[in-house]
Amino acid sequence: MATLKNVTNFINEYLEIDKFKDYAPNGLQVEGKEKLVKIIMGVSATHALIEAAIERQAEAILVHHGWFWDKEDPRIIGMKYRRLKLLIEHDISLLGYHLPLDAHPQLGNNAQLAKRLEINIEGVMDKQGVGNFGRLAEYTSLEELGKKIEKSLNRKPLLISAGDHAIRRVAWCSGGAQSWINKAADAGVDAFISGEISEQTVHIARECGVHYIAAGHHATERYGIQALGEHVAAKFGLLCEFVDIDNPV
Repeated sequence: MATLKNVTNFINEYLEIDKFKDYAPNGLQVEGKEKLVKIIMGVSATHALIEAAIERQAEAILVHHGWFWDKEDPRIIGMKYRRLKLLIEHDISLLGYHLPLDAHPQLGNNAQLAKRLEINIEGVMDKQGVGNFGRLAEYTSLEELGKKIEKSLNRKPLLISAGDHAIRRVAWCSGGAQSWINKAADAGVDAFISGEISEQTVHIARECGVHYIAAGHHATERYGIQALGEHVAAKFGLLCEFVDIDNPV
């Protein structure tokens, strides 16, 4: 029988959460039913995702973006109250895994991006293993890589050209890692892929000669949580379902 305790302990150990200094607690964030039959996966623990879990009669929700972030208002009021109330009323557990899921070498967001985009992983961008360096099988143009990303992620990326050079060596980090373009430039890559973009990202890309691709925060972080949920479901004999609450960012 799959239990909340067994599943939580397994994921915590599998993702080695104690190795990470993060911005929110990783693991069980809200406790619900002990016996598990079905889990719902999603990118972020929104009100809409909780409603989807209730509709599908799930006992647990597994997400990349959970709750209780550093520097947020700790009071249980407004939106936070409504979300938490709905979760507790239906005795549904919430498990969230942030940086440990970004970094996992097989099931993580960045590993799954590499798999989808056919990038050979060669190294990591930081000491926690978040973000990667790698190489495409052959040189390609910025426009062709953009088309491949759009087809794979079902979202049109924003392409910032830094010249007319072709792309072979790339760096990437899912989500809101646009400031890491400096690390990418220092490593001498041809292009850097992340989720979001800031005003200064454009200037850094152009002046450092590194193409930048903003492929979407949500779009680049759909796949790690699905891979993790499917792995856990197979191990414990659980039903699992990914619910995509669309987000254009």
